[in-house]
Amino acid sequence: MNPVPDIFRILPEVILTLTGVLVMLIDASLPSGFPRRNLGWVAAVGTTLALWASLFQLSLPQGTGFYGTVETSAFTIFFHVLICGIVLVALLLSLDTLPEDSHHQGEYYALVVFGAVGMCLLTGAVELLVVFIALEISSIATYVLAAYRKETARGPEAAIKYFLLGSFATAFLLYGVALIFGATGTTQIYQIAHAAPTALNHSLLVAGMALMLVGILFKVSAAPFHVWTPDVYEGSPSPVVALMSTAPKAAAFAVLLRVVYEMFPTLRSTWSPLLWIVAVLSMTVGNLAALRQQNVKRMLAYSSIAHAGYLLAAFAGLGSSGIAAASFYTAAYAAMNVGIFAVITVVGGYHEATPMIDDYRGLLYRSPLLGGVLIFFLVSLVGIPFTGGFFGKFYSFSAAVGGHAIWLAIIGLLNSGLAAAYYLRLALATAQRPDETSAKSSAPAPQVGVAVGAALLLAVAATLVLGIVPNEVLRAAESGAHTLQAPPPQNENGIVIERLPAAESDLTHP
Repeated sequence: MNPVPDIFRILPEVILTLTGVLVMLIDASLPSGFPRRNLGWVAAVGTTLALWASLFQLSLPQGTGFYGTVETSAFTIFFHVLICGIVLVALLLSLDTLPEDSHHQGEYYALVVFGAVGMCLLTGAVELLVVFIALEISSIATYVLAAYRKETARGPEAAIKYFLLGSFATAFLLYGVALIFGATGTTQIYQIAHAAPTALNHSLLVAGMALMLVGILFKVSAAPFHVWTPDVYEGSPSPVVALMSTAPKAAAFAVLLRVVYEMFPTLRSTWSPLLWIVAVLSMTVGNLAALRQQNVKRMLAYSSIAHAGYLLAAFAGLGSSGIAAASFYTAAYAAMNVGIFAVITVVGGYHEATPMIDDYRGLLYRSPLLGGVLIFFLVSLVGIPFTGGFFGKFYSFSAAVGGHAIWLAIIGLLNSGLAAAYYLRLALATAQRPDETSAKSSAPAPQVGVAVGAALLLAVAATLVLGIVPNEVLRAAESGAHTLQAPPPQNENGIVIERLPAAESDLTHP
């Protein structure tokens, strides 16, 4: 068998990097005052090519490259496609939202693409130092993007909070990597998995794993590492929130799956109760705090904390069922959350003049399209059947029950009922007939541009597909789960020479 060139193992990352460099070069060559909007289309085309490259990797045999530091498998391809899709939608939202005279527009598009490089590399890294580097690439880009509206007080405040707390979380992760290296003598994930059961200093290994979990759980905004989330969501531009609330979390969840299921399967008795507790805290704290919010973005910030808890419930699943359920939920949540922030982007505009729930009163009458789409995404977030949110929760809680965490599933169901209160409050405000005497009732309907319309169409289509015909995506998630359960043996060229038998999934197809 001919060896696969290493460059093919990181082809999406290479294309995204070249796209970012091209955007910066074109931006630098344009005269001052020249419109930069077309740079967004350059970034969108490059992201589409990276999406194609991710699908091309399906034709490659599973294996590693660059001396065993990056991997190509069904698992990495699943998350590459998901991340590239999210970034594409975020770019489309930005095209119709950023004013023509907004500052540093070229750098904005370049940062989005460079952030995507780190996120994609994060999902394919099988070496902990590469994980750290990829995490920093992704984080630095999102730190800067959070402060894009620097003319407002909340933009820089959000970025500073995000940067300071993110730096602490990254330090925890790096310290954990150091402890794991001290216990096993390696930072290669497959080698750690082989050395962990016989490690002489078991306590050092457990401490390293715990510190790594702190860093990763911060990235997914799980309680009690969630304090940055509402302020950063409120202060950042809505297209940036659409990106940072989904793509970096998808990459972080991919790393978390790799750490617990692939690197430390023998420590399940340690990490499973910890994630059980974090899941319950995230669901409960997120929903209780969201009930009190009047600001839509802050409400959705606490909602994202609760959804991190729903997703973590899948980690109680045994073997491939937990991995597949978590992967599917990540895709479902990304589709509906990007979609709802697309609506918020159009309604609020760049300066977000309508941030409160009352500002959405009568939206269905002023703009039936936006009002109907907003209600659709809220219904999906609740978990109503025939939407992606329903099957995401169904598979997650089914995996928890299969892993004998029945109480965790019950707590999740109770929290889902609690979440319906604040989702339906916004939906009722949207559908309520506006007061004819108010200024809002005479306000012009928000205009939906071509780019935003395409973004909304993609988000609605993805949410419907995941809610009506989820089996194809679930099968892709299961294929990725089977490649993640244990380190596969490889030849000297980094190609798998013996695949593990694919066990039947524990998930029940309704």
